[in-house]
Amino acid sequence: MPNHRSAEKALRVAERRRLENVSRKSAMRTASKKFRLAVAAGQKEQAQALLREAISKIDRAAAKRAIHPRQADRRKSRLMKAFQALA
Repeated sequence: MPNHRSAEKALRVAERRRLENVSRKSAMRTASKKFRLAVAAGQKEQAQALLREAISKIDRAAAKRAIHPRQADRRKSRLMKAFQALA
């Protein structure tokens, strides 16, 4: 347990940020999964819309530092590669 008031606040802030990061990462993974399922089903138009959503979620997570920017680039690259294979 923290011994100072500032440490107590830091603990509260860290927990709040952790929960926000968990939410962002979960939304990012869900969007990516929906896209991959559309690609597997061969639904090109739906996959294109879901790709835009997934890239947006990945960029938001990277902007808020929930994930590393290079990880974001890698994830987007893999999604684009899957979409190009569909086309």
